[in-house]
Amino acid sequence: MGIVRVASFGISIDGYSAGPGQDLEHPLGVGGEALFAWFLPTHTWSAVHGGDGGETGVDDDFARRGFENVGAWIIGRNMFGPVRGPWPDETWKGWWGDDPPFHTPVFVLTHYPRVPVVMQGGTTFHFIGSGIDVALARAREAADGRDVRIGGGGATIRAYLRAGLVDEMHLAVVPSLLGSGEALFYEMNLLELGYEVRQTAATERATHLIVERRSTRGRRE
Repeated sequence: MGIVRVASFGISIDGYSAGPGQDLEHPLGVGGEALFAWFLPTHTWSAVHGGDGGETGVDDDFARRGFENVGAWIIGRNMFGPVRGPWPDETWKGWWGDDPPFHTPVFVLTHYPRVPVVMQGGTTFHFIGSGIDVALARAREAADGRDVRIGGGGATIRAYLRAGLVDEMHLAVVPSLLGSGEALFYEMNLLELGYEVRQTAATERATHLIVERRSTRGRRE
């Protein structure tokens, strides 16, 4: 049976998962590109965008694991794009071009309905306005026994953490300060929610942490 997990999720050392002022010029907020400085040079990044270059090693190992056994994704409206409020039209189809890197069904949390968007490479965006539980049920059905990956942003991850629905998180803590933005664990106590650090590994670009819910241990066996 698959688990629900967060993977390859970058945060600054002062705890921000995005910088302030997200817009078309700053998809991750001002300064937020630093959160992916560990990921962009990897072979995995190159491969999911159709290339064959990139670096191998510890950073790439964690990046690759983030895509293994994933059968569906859940993302928030802010991760899908900068459009706020009712959809003005059907033109915005995400940040990623015609062939997004997901290659699975992706369930987008939103308050505003929209028909599914079918993209190249097996990605279809489904827009869910009925809450996180409905989105997870739909994603689990689509995943068909594989993992469901919660892609972000920070508010979406917090919602699933507070509901006790995330089994595992891979966080990549990068050696950068953002100063402001979206604080990933704002007003949260991960110990009280039942989480603990299971694995760590450090490179020049990031410190990788595997954080698991205590009740999850052994689910993979």
